This record gives sequence, C-alpha cells and structure tokens, in this order.
Amino acid sequence: MDFELNEEQKLLRDTTREVLARAYDTEKRNKIVAEEPGWSKDVWKQLAEVGLLGLTFAEEDGGMDAGPVEIMAVMTEVGRRLAPEPILGAVLLPGGLISAVGSVDQRARVLPGVAEGSTLLAFAHNETGSRWPDIQVGTTATEDGGSWSLNGVKNPVPHGGSADVFVVSATLPGGGSGLFLVDGDATGLERRAYRTHDGQRAAQITLSDVAAEPLGDGSDAADAIAAAEVKAQAALCAEAVGAMEEALRLTTDYLKQRKQFGVPLAKFQALTFRAADMYVLLELARSMALYATMNLADDVVDRKVASRAKLQISRSSRKIGQEAIQLHGGIGVTAEYPVGHYVSRLVAIEHTLGGADEHLRVLSR
Repeated sequence: MDFELNEEQKLLRDTTREVLARAYDTEKRNKIVAEEPGWSKDVWKQLAEVGLLGLTFAEEDGGMDAGPVEIMAVMTEVGRRLAPEPILGAVLLPGGLISAVGSVDQRARVLPGVAEGSTLLAFAHNETGSRWPDIQVGTTATEDGGSWSLNGVKNPVPHGGSADVFVVSATLPGGGSGLFLVDGDATGLERRAYRTHDGQRAAQITLSDVAAEPLGDGSDAADAIAAAEVKAQAALCAEAVGAMEEALRLTTDYLKQRKQFGVPLAKFQALTFRAADMYVLLELARSMALYATMNLADDVVDRKVASRAKLQISRSSRKIGQEAIQLHGGIGVTAEYPVGHYVSRLVAIEHTLGGADEHLRVLSR
C-alpha cells in the first residue's frame, strides 16, 4: 500500500510547517501563551490567508473542501510545532457540525467568516460531572411562539472565552439532543474563562434564557455529534503524532550532545534502548492515526475505529512523554526548554474526547 501524501497534500503540509516555523520557537510560544487569548491573532490571520481555516468547508462556503488526509497533514504539523491556535476547537469540530447539520443560510452566514479568520467558533457540549462518551446534556431548550431559549451550564468549553459564535447542545422538549447557534454577545450568556494546564484556554458558559437558533431543522443531532467527535479524535491523533515526533527528536539530540564521564549519553546502551522503545511506540501511534484517518477517507465513521486509535495514542504518548522527561533529567521540566511543554500537550490530548479507560470501555461494549 502507498501511504505517501500526494503533491497537493505535501504542499499543504509544507505550507503549514513554514507558517508555524516562522511564527514560533519556545520563547515566542511561551510569551504568546502567557497573554490573552493564548494564541496569536497574527498567526491566525496567516493561517486564514493560506486557506487552512476553511480547509474542510465546501467551496461555496469559502473553504477548500479538503478531506481527512489533508486534516491529518495539517494537524501533524500543528503538533510538531506545538502551535496554540485553536484549529480543532474553534474550526474543525464546531465548523464541521455547522457544515453537516446547518442549513444553507446558516452555513453562508457563519462559515465564510470562520474561513477568513474573523469569526471564532466554540462547541459547548461538555457539562460538569459528565465524561465522554456518556455526556449527560442537562442544558435545556425551550420553544415559545417559534423562538428558542437555552438554560444550563457548559464546562469546559474549549476557547469559549473568546468565541464569537457558540454551537451548543441542549436537550429538546421531546427528548434527544439538538444543536443551537448562540451569539457570543447574547443577553443572559456569562463566561468564566480560565487557562488549562497545557497553556490553552477554556471557559465555563452559563446560559440563562439565552436566545438561540436551532441548527438545521432542529431535530435530534446525537448522531451528528458522535460523527463529529470521531473526526475530531482522528485529528487529535495526528496532532499527538507530530508532538511525539518532536519530543523524540529533542530527546535523541540531547542524548547525543549531553556528556557524562566524558562521553555522550548516547554511548550508554541502556539509554539508547529506551530511545529505541520510544521510536517503536511512536510508529505504533503513527500507524493507528493513519488507520483512523484512512477509515474516514473511505467514509467509514466508526466510534470503535477512533477508540482503537485514541487508545494507542494515549498509551504511546504517556510512555514517550515519561521517557522524554526522564532522559532529559531536570532540564526537561523547565519552562525555557520545550520538551516539558510537549509532554503537557500530550497529557491534554490523552484526556480530550476520552482517555484510555473510556476508550477501553467503548471497545468492550
């Protein structure tokens, strides 16, 4: 089988790599992450200019109509550079739901702005006390004379503190989970933004009789949400592979340069064996990320396929992260050195849209 990217996909990968490499080194990233909103609006504009923010949208909605392999290529570079821009949380996941469920008018109103970088989306689905995949949607939707309002609390909402438009899940009067568009400036919407341990941003969103617009025909969207999560999990797997690649590169470079007893650490066989084990785990993770992506490319949207991939990603990233820190020693956890930041991001990815235990439960059903 041929697993090589085609020329257009390579160009997309190289463009992403070039934009992010120009924008970030460890010092620049630390400075951006320390300030609000936690990512660079200049980089966001550049990503929009090269078409990456409209990657998966239809051409009539201002996008490139790209597929899962293109997403994999982009997200791998996002992980490699540890870019904090919310491509998944503010574009791929909520934008994908609008593309899949929204009406022609809704797509035309929202998606071109997302592709241009002027509109930031957020998907408000998680609720306190619920864990993936069994999210208990306590937020309720009420209809009165053709107008809809929402009541409830969503937390965590990735990048909810700076979102212009929310895609919100809520329990419908007749049962099931509907999706609604909510303006970020809507009366009755309150935000409590906070920083996550990996330097990204999230928020608690409180909805008190907030005016909302049903997404699409307003029917039960549980299947659409599940499908969007499967696609997001594949994108997370690709991001994790990029981060693991860079963590391994940093570790092997350190072993070659750092000396003990007058010789490089790479001369100690026990340490090189540990680095070799990291490489094996990376390749296992890469193969499963590719497995998840190729299933999507074949129009197979299967939660168990995504769970198999995410489970291996979780196992590989945890071990690679631990070994990267151990083989570096104390410098590995300093803010000035990048490897600790990669490990923090890998931990966050492991617990986003289900950790290892949750995916094992999915596979056991």
